[in-house]
Amino acid sequence: MPRIALPTPDPDKADLKELLCFLGLQRTADNYPALIEAAEKGNWSHLKFLEAVASDETAIKRERSIQARIAQARFPVVKTIDSFDFAFPNHVPRGKVLAALSLQFLDRQEGFVFMGPPGTGKTHLALAVGYAACLRGVRTIWTNAVDMVNHLQAAAADHSLHEALKTYASPRLLICDEVGYLPFDQRGADLFFQVVSARYERGSLIVTTNRPFKDWGKIFHDNTVASAIVDRIAHHSELIKIDGGSYRIKDRRSKMNNDQ
Repeated sequence: MPRIALPTPDPDKADLKELLCFLGLQRTADNYPALIEAAEKGNWSHLKFLEAVASDETAIKRERSIQARIAQARFPVVKTIDSFDFAFPNHVPRGKVLAALSLQFLDRQEGFVFMGPPGTGKTHLALAVGYAACLRGVRTIWTNAVDMVNHLQAAAADHSLHEALKTYASPRLLICDEVGYLPFDQRGADLFFQVVSARYERGSLIVTTNRPFKDWGKIFHDNTVASAIVDRIAHHSELIKIDGGSYRIKDRRSKMNNDQ
């Protein structure tokens, strides 16, 4: 197959901005007059000027990469640890939460299980860890447990299950929210197990659940499948158990009191 020569701008006809855009240096193309002015005022060396250009371009490319990671993660909403109220639940193991946010567990292909009653901030904390991972350039996928199983069942029906499983097996970090809110049939439980098994000791998994492990037999149709899932998740995961009332009820009561 013959090689296709890429068009190159004619330096005699193109202005500097056009040349910079051709090189993919859009940031510099937009800001080079200010850079030149700063260089002249500061009497910069050629090396310092090039360092300034490289630093500026690197910063914008890094920011674009982070935004792409966040979009790819499919978070329902962005949450950070700064907006989490540690004072409200009766018990939140702050040290374990901070350990999760350090992201050191990713290097060990380990994970976390956020366990507690509805409304205690499990999803918020999992979102905060996922967001922190994206800021570090970690490929992350967020999914609701039921949505994931429904997706896999639909893929199995149209003979694309292998590719669909890759969606959940390949990211360095998978966050699976709301395990236990709805039970799965036998096929759904088997598909959930396939995801957990595919990631076991290969990638990190974060799970949020409102049910203790002893009740997972009721979630996954039978105790045998549930035991296999719990065994693989618990083996390399830290349990973060949260006790207390619901943030949602608290906020609702606060709003009602303010409206009176």
